[in-house]
Amino acid sequence: MRARAKWLVLGWALVASVAAAAVRWNEVNRQPDNWYAGAEARAIATSVLAYQTEQGAWPKNTDMTQPPSAAFLSDRRFDHRASTIDNGGTTTQLQFLARFIQATNDAEARRAFDRGIEYLLRAQYESGGWPQYFPLIKGYYTHITYNDNAMINVMLLLDAVAQGRKPMGFVAAEVRARAATAVSKGIACILRTQVKQEGKLTAWCAQHDETTFEPAWARNFEPPTLSGSESVGILRFLMSIERPSPEVVTAVHAGVAWLRSVAITGLRMESTRTPEGKMDRRAVADANAPLIWARFYELGTNRPVYTGRDKIIRYSVNEIEAERRNGYAYLGDWPATLLAKDYPRWSARHPQP
Repeated sequence: MRARAKWLVLGWALVASVAAAAVRWNEVNRQPDNWYAGAEARAIATSVLAYQTEQGAWPKNTDMTQPPSAAFLSDRRFDHRASTIDNGGTTTQLQFLARFIQATNDAEARRAFDRGIEYLLRAQYESGGWPQYFPLIKGYYTHITYNDNAMINVMLLLDAVAQGRKPMGFVAAEVRARAATAVSKGIACILRTQVKQEGKLTAWCAQHDETTFEPAWARNFEPPTLSGSESVGILRFLMSIERPSPEVVTAVHAGVAWLRSVAITGLRMESTRTPEGKMDRRAVADANAPLIWARFYELGTNRPVYTGRDKIIRYSVNEIEAERRNGYAYLGDWPATLLAKDYPRWSARHPQP
């Protein structure tokens, strides 16, 4: 405890000395190697350790370049300080700490990192999936969560640990072995949840029920559907496997074929200013528009669907209330690079069975 207290005192002094941090939180894992040995990285590491939860994880949507305020520490809203993998929670912090440890070999940061990895291993369902929050919170938060690449971010991190890839080379062999097992279980979960329609493999929902493995509701505007966004992250992970099994190869080819089949032509999103001066985004017809995809496709029909906070399924994004239409990505080009560049290179090495 004395060593930790001394480390924190030194760290808070460093935090004060670099209060106007040059590096933003969303940039902490994109710095040159020598930066992680410097004073600013140490100050941020001190802050990151202060945010670590009792379970060994971290909350989401929090700028951790600065230490937690008294207001933050006193806020008891469940989604404010709870341990989560949502929106980069926990995985971002562990990636940063790994880089910091690689540069400094700091013992306190190493203990925090080990606790974080242990948290991820404990949070995994026996089926191989991960919930959005752990310890579990009642509601859709218990579902297997592909949404916003939450589970894929965990698997990418654990795969780097298992393989000992930079900057994870310091991780103990026993932990690396457990991480490898977790990744294998996660791959099995991905294969199990790939949706079949009329006996044909397609894609994935943003979240799947942890018991039945069927597509499931999350928030009112996130219905059980096939995802034109999250499926891309899943496919990228499967394509990153060095020696994929025949089942993985089949899953990738099927997922890509589905994405190609549901591409939307002749439509683009256009931003205009309302008479009140606010920006408003609507879908407009454009024969020359590049391909786009819907975030949600109706199960069975593969029709693009759009749902607002009223939970009503609609077939035009322009029918969604302005707050959601302008505040949520219902349409995007998520698969474009995957289909144009990544998949052709991958399929040349792994032809369709």
